Amino acid sequence: MKGILGKKLGMTQVFTEDGVQIPVTVVEVTPNVVTQIKTEDKDGYNAVQVAVSDKRVKNTSKSLQGHFDKANTAPKRFVKEFRDFEGADELSVGQELPNIFEVGEIIDVQGISKGKGFQGAIKRHNQRRGPMSHGSRFHRAPGAMGNVQDRRVRKGKLLPGHMGDALTTIQNSQIVAFDAEKSLVLVKGNVPGSNNTFVTLKKSVKTPGKIQEIKVLNFNDAALVGSKNESAEEAGNEE
Repeated sequence: MKGILGKKLGMTQVFTEDGVQIPVTVVEVTPNVVTQIKTEDKDGYNAVQVAVSDKRVKNTSKSLQGHFDKANTAPKRFVKEFRDFEGADELSVGQELPNIFEVGEIIDVQGISKGKGFQGAIKRHNQRRGPMSHGSRFHRAPGAMGNVQDRRVRKGKLLPGHMGDALTTIQNSQIVAFDAEKSLVLVKGNVPGSNNTFVTLKKSVKTPGKIQEIKVLNFNDAALVGSKNESAEEAGNEE
């Protein structure tokens, strides 16, 4: 299982050569530093631990500071472990992860969803409301709690409660383009979480290794092409 860590910056849109609009999420992928490599002989399983986003030393505990010192890197804010990482034999502690994905590759994106607070059953579970007429006595209530025989609320009953702020995975997303200079990745569709929150881009579980060809205007396989003004100047030169 291969994966990298990034920070969600926001959403925008791009267009294909056929004029089809594609909504994309911009993810900033700063260098992922390998902070630990676990082996089955020593730790009981194989895994690679990576970290991103520097933080202040005074906000780091001494134990974590020693952990990052072994990797010869500054303290990091976001740390994650990938089990059975592909190509782990070629990595070393303190090394920055190379680009492990390709344009058009199908991936899974994981992050913490936006918190919605305490919500009712209609918004939280998409239930249908009752009649709103006078005397109904059932408008936006969750409905029957159980039956006469059980005399209790069964487990799994869809009730009001805290909504969002949970680990969420969007499967079968697609990498549309890279910007090597700005360390940006464009992911097709939406990504869990608010802007400036960390997300995980990892190998797809349902379609591992699948690559769908995609050609976007003003983009190539390596980096973003210049601004609209540059494109207009090039068009004028060709004329």
